[in-house]
Amino acid sequence: MNADVLRAAYEAFAAVVRPLDDEESWRPTGCAGWAVRDLVFHCTADAQRALVALHTPAAGPPDRDAVTYWRDWAPDPAGAANGRRFNRVSASMFLDFRQLRDLYLETTTATVNAAADARPDLRVATQGHVLTTGDLVVTLVVEATVHHLDLVIDLPDAPGPAPAGLAAVRATLDGLLGRPLPLDWSDEHYARAATGRAPLTEPERGALGADADRFPLFS
Repeated sequence: MNADVLRAAYEAFAAVVRPLDDEESWRPTGCAGWAVRDLVFHCTADAQRALVALHTPAAGPPDRDAVTYWRDWAPDPAGAANGRRFNRVSASMFLDFRQLRDLYLETTTATVNAAADARPDLRVATQGHVLTTGDLVVTLVVEATVHHLDLVIDLPDAPGPAPAGLAAVRATLDGLLGRPLPLDWSDEHYARAATGRAPLTEPERGALGADADRFPLFS
């Protein structure tokens, strides 16, 4: 995984955001209680976090990789409620959505440039853990791609995520599951179902067996 895949994921997200006006920024997303502008603010903050991480070398050995990083992100109703409040208040401070949109575009460009300049084996610190830069980039691709699916839930004419981003999500979910998914799901449905955005049907639960109780694999 390299900066080119991260660039593709961010540019696909940007292709949705770029033409939106202020009124459209209040449309709902796949994240409960979040409008488009709330989600764009969240994704901007994630790119800012990544930019800091890429300039924060860590001395210790990695304690997370591109797959195990997500094991910390289990469903958390209290945390989700706090996140809704924080993102709504913060995103609402932008009087015009174009200001937030431009901040997203500038920040993700800077993050991709920093990722391209970093050695894949460089150890960096983020979220209280140590990862290699290569693994960090994969987590950023997964974050951007899953949230891209959230972003377009009420924007039916918007372009979808980058194929390389969806492939990274599938590989991550298979890693968390511990085996390739035993169902003929599209990448998009796998991403939604495995992150709690789409409930499992009874036939799907039967096909997954005991693994069904492990869903969502992260949220």
